[in-house]
Amino acid sequence: MEGRVAIVTGSSSGIGRVIARQMAARKARLMLISNEPQAIMEALAEVRVDSPDSIATAADVTNLDDLTRVVDQVMDVFGRVDILVNNAGITRDNLMMRMKDDEWDSVLAVNLTSIFRLTRMVIKHMMKARYGRIVNIASVVGLTGNPGQANYAASKAGLIGLTKSLAAEVASRKITANCVAPGFIRSAMTDKLNLKASEAILSRVPMGEMGTPEDVANAVCFLASDSARYITGETLHVNGGMYMG
Repeated sequence: MEGRVAIVTGSSSGIGRVIARQMAARKARLMLISNEPQAIMEALAEVRVDSPDSIATAADVTNLDDLTRVVDQVMDVFGRVDILVNNAGITRDNLMMRMKDDEWDSVLAVNLTSIFRLTRMVIKHMMKARYGRIVNIASVVGLTGNPGQANYAASKAGLIGLTKSLAAEVASRKITANCVAPGFIRSAMTDKLNLKASEAILSRVPMGEMGTPEDVANAVCFLASDSARYITGETLHVNGGMYMG
């Protein structure tokens, strides 16, 4: 991955921030994107320890002008884009019978439509270069469903379908497109769960423990590397055996 140029969305916190650090450790040059201006600059400071040429910008992935600005900046600074990691995502949980239109629309806008738009921009440059790695962060619930998350599950299921279709379209130009689908991953939110809630979650995981952001980042880095050149249209499950598709 040394010298490759990567865009990572939603990289100011959580899994996205760890993905950025892991890619920087592998000497990729990064463009970090987040809608949190202060946090994204803090993430950039971490990344520059291993990748001093990396850059960052605050951007709203649902804003077409922001996405255009991001891609233009990457091309101006680096002259290329080799890797795109679509990690940005939100939840607006509610039972379907109570779900408001804006709860549905906002989740689909961030988790699916923004990915379509940014990927459409990026693949034009990848096709000219005849090289590219696209890694989309899906979720186990995109395959299993989950009560109270019809919007989120639909967005992630749609993302898997989008990824497969894209993979077929661009494979002849040496561009791969794959998903990583995390299961239960340790986070600030899961750390606050009480013992009963934690045990209920772990009872569904054969390995008996939650994953870590590093587990997800390692999978992303593999699919973004030259080692995965012959893998495309796939969903790599990182869930401790919770779902075996």
